Amino acid sequence: MKHLSLLLIFLPVLLISSCKDPVVEDKKTLTVSPDTLTFYIEGGKDTFAITSTAREWYISSSATWVTTNLTFGIAKQKDIIVSVEENTAKTARNAVLTIAGEGADTVYVQIKQITKSVIGTDYPDYSIPVAADQTGMTSDAKTLAKQMFMGWNLGNTLEVPGGETGWGNPKATQLLIDSVKAAGFNAVRLPCAWNSYIENSVTCKIKESWLARVKEVIDYCYKNNMYVLLNIHWDGGWLENNVTTAKQELNNAKQKAIWQQIAMYLRNYDEHLMFASANEPNVDNATQMNVLMTYHQTFVDAVRGTGGRNAYRTLVIQGPSTDITKTNQLMTKMPTDNVTNRMMAEVHYYTPWNFCGMTQDESWGSMFYYWGTGYHSTTDTGRNATYGEESEVTRLFGLMKAKFADKGIPVIMGEFGAVRRSSLTGDNLTKHLASRAYFYEYVFKQAKNNGLIPFLWDTGIHGNNDMGVIDRNTGAIGDRQAYTALKNGATAGTYPF
Repeated sequence: MKHLSLLLIFLPVLLISSCKDPVVEDKKTLTVSPDTLTFYIEGGKDTFAITSTAREWYISSSATWVTTNLTFGIAKQKDIIVSVEENTAKTARNAVLTIAGEGADTVYVQIKQITKSVIGTDYPDYSIPVAADQTGMTSDAKTLAKQMFMGWNLGNTLEVPGGETGWGNPKATQLLIDSVKAAGFNAVRLPCAWNSYIENSVTCKIKESWLARVKEVIDYCYKNNMYVLLNIHWDGGWLENNVTTAKQELNNAKQKAIWQQIAMYLRNYDEHLMFASANEPNVDNATQMNVLMTYHQTFVDAVRGTGGRNAYRTLVIQGPSTDITKTNQLMTKMPTDNVTNRMMAEVHYYTPWNFCGMTQDESWGSMFYYWGTGYHSTTDTGRNATYGEESEVTRLFGLMKAKFADKGIPVIMGEFGAVRRSSLTGDNLTKHLASRAYFYEYVFKQAKNNGLIPFLWDTGIHGNNDMGVIDRNTGAIGDRQAYTALKNGATAGTYPF
């Protein structure tokens, strides 16, 4: 009787509980950009980006002639490479990629292969030339270089193929750029994707909304009287992974069409705005170097051909792989220009990679935690740098001074930095951070002394193995130790112009 009484008491509660609605999980998101890719008869490769909050996603193709480099993933943001076979039947055909994510709506990427051949591709001429205008463009490359005190990259933002927030950073704001200027940086490099924002691959037409967004960010910098370097970044690798004779004709056509549109849209800006042909074009030999020089020449001709202030704008030319050794060995000349002293060269610096960017030990080498004379560990000796220290900095920078700066050509050091290994603890962390700060100060100073204008690569993220210095949300200095070292190096260095 006692148990029955308890049951009668709690039965209404049990009944009410059983009638409650089941818990509904939050809807997951899954998007792709772009959602249509167009290929020519010859086939080839292109890229789209997946952005997802689903735990995992799957890709399937409706046709065997369309494949992807991944069919499964768990990443929140991922660039997918699509490969399309040559169409020997020479008739138009279509396929669909289906992307399904757990708990998210299924999305699709349309694949179109048209009957037009890539050989002889003739994109529209986007240039509407006007008379050359030197107003606000009186400074040559050396004069501009001397004005750049500290350079900073808006990294992992405008160059993200799927949208500028796809790699974890918020959209760039006026507050952010104001804060960058207040910190002492007066030059901003804007790595930028363009191929991802082409609305019509047959005409290579860039979306007007994307041109407007890039202009908006440039305006943030202009309101602070800052210098701006705008490029075509990795952008799916269409140019920098295809510096080959097989892709030469197609990529030159695309390079011309894209740069004509950029140059036309931004033609009225004064000398504070500079254009850079590419990012890190992969080149290993003289044949590839010859192809790269055609890409650079197309860039110069496309920009200059629009006239106005672009007739005098300073243009930046990337060395092979932006690697100092390769640039010294393979880059024997600059492109032909119809205006004198308006070019800079560009290299990047992440030497030694074991210290600057390596995040796991490999068969060919191990990570370095400590760099520089006086900064090696006596207890964690296996992580001390064994190459690429002070003498290598001065040697490599000296090569660029002799090859370019001594001939009146400034060199943009468009990227440099070292990851912050914040997972270390105790004395190891203290010594690592001290050596990293020393690296920043030494590299910045020696770069300027040898005619290289250094731009810090800032990932915007402040976790382990990241390079964030400025907080993207608040504009505050998120890594005070690294920032102080950079400013000390900038103050100590002097351009030899």
